[in-house]
Amino acid sequence: MTEANRTHTAPSSTYLDKDSNDSLEALLGPDAPVAPWDRGAGTLRGAGARSPLFWKSLLVAMALIWGFSFFIMKGALDLFPPFLIVGARFLPSAGLLFLFLHRRIRAHFNARNLVVGLGMGLIMWAAYGLQTAGLVGTTSGKSAFLTGTYCILVPFISHMMGGERLSRWNVGAALLCLCGVAFVALDDLSIGLGDALTLVGAGFFALQMAVMSCFGRDLDVNVLTFWMLLVVGVGALVTSFLFEPAPQPEVWTPDTIGILVFLSVVCTCIGLLIQNLAFAHVPASTGSLLLSLESPSGVLFAILFAGEMLTGRLVFGFVLIFLSIVLSETRFGFLADRTR
Repeated sequence: MTEANRTHTAPSSTYLDKDSNDSLEALLGPDAPVAPWDRGAGTLRGAGARSPLFWKSLLVAMALIWGFSFFIMKGALDLFPPFLIVGARFLPSAGLLFLFLHRRIRAHFNARNLVVGLGMGLIMWAAYGLQTAGLVGTTSGKSAFLTGTYCILVPFISHMMGGERLSRWNVGAALLCLCGVAFVALDDLSIGLGDALTLVGAGFFALQMAVMSCFGRDLDVNVLTFWMLLVVGVGALVTSFLFEPAPQPEVWTPDTIGILVFLSVVCTCIGLLIQNLAFAHVPASTGSLLLSLESPSGVLFAILFAGEMLTGRLVFGFVLIFLSIVLSETRFGFLADRTR
């Protein structure tokens, strides 16, 4: 990537410094050059040519889709054990990515991509396994809230791992967002085993986002995503085979298969690829804040499709979440300009 293109796509915060990147190369060897089909005549094509606003918009769209998937997941858990669902989501997703990106995966088959990709896969295996297992013992609203706590953790982890600038605005926006999600998703303050598992899973989600933000700028994000999906899928199916009962044959109906296909293709393959690409182009603190919209969107879809009531508490929570995003993106600078 040329210096001009780096300037165009890089967000204002800092990522892995040069010494850290050199150390990674010395330890694991260099990566392959950018594939020829990703280069134009002196210009960068594809993901790198998009503006940060483009990726932020896609993150919001995926947050809405993942919010909708909370209902689908809750229903699927009545029929399938948790890790089987995770495996059925991730392994076909890895196969789909390989089908379309096999040239790129072979071109970047080296130690750097393998170590980072497989490491992210282990992190996501723990995250999705804990979240899905936790959903068995809690409500979809509490699961959405507790998963959304990663927006608090990501700025700190990214700062420690890659030197991303940690400002009071980032922390304040994350806290404000978390308060808003609490008003939207929580019915009570009790904590059970399912809640605890979900909360630990949120920590692993935060770690994966920080890892992608650190390494995604220097490695091929598509390849990293493939290895991540493959590890999660294989790990989840092995875990299911060893520790979970097999589902009854009669649960495999066209409707349930359609649910698994939606979760695999839309929520996992497309969704996580978009997330990983976006985190290579926007600061991790901003990206995690936008993704946390999946929590209130889950409640919003419950109001629209499940007949839940819109209360003043929900409206107040939505307002806090909206203000947190405005704070993160503008720092309310437009108010200061108006007073001048």
